[in-house]
Amino acid sequence: METRQLGTSGIPITPIIMGTWQAGKRMWVGIEDSETIKSIRAAFEAGITTIDTAEVYGEGHSEQIVAQALSDVRDRAVYATKVFANHLKYDQVIEACDRSLKNLNTDYIDLYQIHWPSGNWNSEVVPIEETMSALNKLKEQGKIRAIGVSNFDSAQIEEAAKYGRIDSLQPPYSLFWRWVEKETMPYCVENNITIIAYSSLAQGILTGKFGADHKFEEGDHRAKSKLFKPENYALVQLALNQLRPIAERHQVSLGNLSLAWLIAQPQTNAIVGARHVEQSVENAKAAEIKLSVEELKEIDTIGRTVTDYLDENPVMWEF
Repeated sequence: METRQLGTSGIPITPIIMGTWQAGKRMWVGIEDSETIKSIRAAFEAGITTIDTAEVYGEGHSEQIVAQALSDVRDRAVYATKVFANHLKYDQVIEACDRSLKNLNTDYIDLYQIHWPSGNWNSEVVPIEETMSALNKLKEQGKIRAIGVSNFDSAQIEEAAKYGRIDSLQPPYSLFWRWVEKETMPYCVENNITIIAYSSLAQGILTGKFGADHKFEEGDHRAKSKLFKPENYALVQLALNQLRPIAERHQVSLGNLSLAWLIAQPQTNAIVGARHVEQSVENAKAAEIKLSVEELKEIDTIGRTVTDYLDENPVMWEF
């Protein structure tokens, strides 16, 4: 798989990135460690050498699973992890990074990201200057190679960038969830900040595997997604039906068609999770799909039949 540069860091990342929220198990159902380890390894073998995780995914469990899957090929993998909103004081950032290094069984993290701006999830408000000071110190020490942010808007990125180089933004972004395009994407393009999209398949909706009357198991966080609200979900099903002929024309899955569209957007790469080996192998194929300018516009128009009717709140869930 061809790689792209992460911001100005010189770090090569793959346009399809292995997501490991599910590896932490919390807020998911039916996850088996052995299967997750196999799926991460299969993604790597299929060319997806960039892996995204976070300390909050199962309180370090996801990071530990990544280590079990890839420690023997660490030198050929790119690790991205995140520090949570409740650990953004100077000493907390340093301690959180050291925990992640231990969990990941590595002496450096390629991309270390602020998971949420401080104040979110009932966390204490910490000046971004203090957090960035810690991140810059970790960078000087060689414990991290690049600094990124997640769930920040353009004003918050600009404020953080006063105190150090920001090489990436991780926002929710998919064909059916496009708030980042309004203001934040233009800022990222202008400042050479890589976009690493999460929920790139809109919580699995874009695979087309959920029928019109789908019900999630108890404990599955996806039931709280706004896209599954009845009035939005009806529009989703109509849009999927319009996308199917394009996918069939390319002889690819609906999910991979959506990923191909996403990674064709300015500076955008897509995080995709997988529970099983087959999913990892399938996800990697998305990087090979070539869509014409006309097809990209057609897919864009179909996506807007969903996104134009969403409310003005850019948060995807109603937890």
